Amino acid sequence: MSSTAATGRAAVPDQVSAAPDHAPEVPDGVSTVPEQVSAVPDRSTLRLALVVGGLVLAVLLGFGLGRLNGGGPSAALGTDSALTGHSHAPGTGAHEHGADQAVAAQAGGLSVSSAGYTLTPVAAAFTAGRPGELRFQVRDAQRRPVTRFAVVHDKPMHLIVVRRDLTGYQHLHPTMAADGTWSVPLTLPQAGVWRAYADFTALADDGRQTAVTLGVDLTAPGGYQPSPLPAAASSATVDGFTVSYQGTPQAGVTVPLTFRVDSAGGRPVLERYLGAYGHLVALREGDLGYLHVHPEPQPVDGAVTFWVTAPDPGRYRLYLDFQVAGVVRTAEFTVTVA
Repeated sequence: MSSTAATGRAAVPDQVSAAPDHAPEVPDGVSTVPEQVSAVPDRSTLRLALVVGGLVLAVLLGFGLGRLNGGGPSAALGTDSALTGHSHAPGTGAHEHGADQAVAAQAGGLSVSSAGYTLTPVAAAFTAGRPGELRFQVRDAQRRPVTRFAVVHDKPMHLIVVRRDLTGYQHLHPTMAADGTWSVPLTLPQAGVWRAYADFTALADDGRQTAVTLGVDLTAPGGYQPSPLPAAASSATVDGFTVSYQGTPQAGVTVPLTFRVDSAGGRPVLERYLGAYGHLVALREGDLGYLHVHPEPQPVDGAVTFWVTAPDPGRYRLYLDFQVAGVVRTAEFTVTVA
């Protein structure tokens, strides 16, 4: 036993060892340190606690403000360029991809106005079979021409044109003038009513991105005999390539569709086109509701997978753009969704 315990006193820390000699004895195991002294940490501990507490408070405040402002950097890019890079990685898009599709799967392009933006044709007169030009503007809620767009899959504007019987599909990329007027050469090969879809991501003044698809009808006067929709099939042939897919689209359910391209000379090497190994557009028969779906970033064993959510039952026409040896081709399929 130590000499301290033998005298009936407990050990006293150095800082309080100057207690008067006449201090009364206390029972074993009871400290003579006053309560207010033993409860006060040293200064270095206090400083450390204050620093840690300040950092935690700053992180919490930053997170809260970010939530109130609607997210992080992708919600506000803070750039003044008219055409700017997009936050999505190659192989993904602003509309639908992966597990988020179940929420985002709504057919677009059914109206000239949506989300505060309006598609306004400037020149849209066409003669069937003759080269023409489509010019249009995208205007905001104040009727001002929009001039700031994000670059999505290498382009700030994707224009899809198809006749209302779902024939004559074209995927075009207009160019924009300084006043916000877009223009693109366009030939409508046959008479009839055509649908043009402007697929873009607009940048508001505060940098927020809004992905929108707007649609407008174009007319090539003349006799119009609509073609019947081809029967449903899981394979198609285009320019000597056989394109097939596996998977069964379902209404309201996200499912994978895996496409494979073959030829008589073996399996060709797919190349990136507009930043991805394929682009898939689906149009719904009847109202021509529009879905633009992008693939997984990389092919697997030469096959490209798209995650597709059909919003409603019905018949759809699928258009797959793919590139081999520098040439872009389009394979078309009819799909029945239950």
